[in-house]
Amino acid sequence: MVRFLVVPQWQGSPAARAMLLVDGASAIAGDLPRAATTVLDVPVEAGESLGTGVRRLSALLRTRELVHESMTADTVIIGGDCSVTVAALAALPGGTDDLAVVWCDAHADLHTPDTSPSGAFSGMALRAVLGEGEPQLAVTPGISRNRVVTVGMRNLEDSEVEALEGLTQLSVRDLDSPDALADAVEATGARRVWVHIDVDVLDPAEIAGVSSPAPFGLAPAALSAAIRALRSRVPLAGATIAGFAPRSPADAVDDLGALLRLVGAVA
Repeated sequence: MVRFLVVPQWQGSPAARAMLLVDGASAIAGDLPRAATTVLDVPVEAGESLGTGVRRLSALLRTRELVHESMTADTVIIGGDCSVTVAALAALPGGTDDLAVVWCDAHADLHTPDTSPSGAFSGMALRAVLGEGEPQLAVTPGISRNRVVTVGMRNLEDSEVEALEGLTQLSVRDLDSPDALADAVEATGARRVWVHIDVDVLDPAEIAGVSSPAPFGLAPAALSAAIRALRSRVPLAGATIAGFAPRSPADAVDDLGALLRLVGAVA
């Protein structure tokens, strides 16, 4: 049975109102089956950089420890900021040697501490999945670039473009075909797949509760159909749904339909 692990981490986000991510995680958790859901007691304090280029590193490291202690097979992670996926992959039962990662995100998240303008770890998350960046946070060994498939990425900074080399990139339009994602993952040769969804990959017309909306995104129906087709062909090792930051309880209710559609697709 799928288990839900709610990780209301906000410290990886660069947003001025990053703590709205805590409210977003709680809103999603309220609609999950209680018996199958664990909510981690993550730090509430900002934390310190500890002499690195990653803001709030001490809090991020504590959350990483909590995720490591709580990870099991068939886990769906509910964030929090999108960097919670890095901790989950670092603690994944069975390791990552046979794993592909599908990264659904409007942003590249390919900075390192040397290139990041904000020092926020969520902007470095995919780079850390590749095993690069701050060594205290990076997945070791990293996921090979030929086993990473990005979906819906449309907001990149110049210093991130070179880091895209070797990744398979699917655009929003590519998912007009529900089999495109499954085809791309099968082509990696991986035997399992982790699906990461930062909800800003969705079109702003479909979801309001994101910190950095990017126009021309995916519809929940298209993304859900692609994930279901993928699961019919490649076993799911786990998934993440992160980045939900509603500005009010009423806004959270308005967005939950789209979010629960994604939960249903990965669970």
